[in-house]
Amino acid sequence: QVQLVESGGGLVQAGGSLRLSCAASGRTFSSYNMGWFRQAPRKEREIVAAISRGGGSTYYADSVKGRFTISRDNAKNTVYLQMNSLKPEDTAVYYCAASALPLPLATGERSYTSWGQGTQVTVSS
Repeated sequence: QVQLVESGGGLVQAGGSLRLSCAASGRTFSSYNMGWFRQAPRKEREIVAAISRGGGSTYYADSVKGRFTISRDNAKNTVYLQMNSLKPEDTAVYYCAASALPLPLATGERSYTSWGQGTQVTVSS
């Protein structure tokens, strides 16, 4: 029901920062909880962060707490992931996804029904 397109990925040195954006098409963006997932080489796809429809509730994986910040601007139909103090272990394809489920925030892939195409983030040592 909602189409998602990620942008902002790229190559960055360890310790650097990137901000990912996920632009949504559709008129019901504010009805969805949103999540960021990533899949690193040789690893399963994992939840990175999630945010409720109004932005009042957030979730972060332990591995990114204190370094990443998820936010959204419903007027722009966009969700963001600010990534600071990047580590080589953060190298992955990052995906945004939308969930119609209510709170509490879902962290499992199967709870998200719409997915973007992914954007590559590579952190060099």
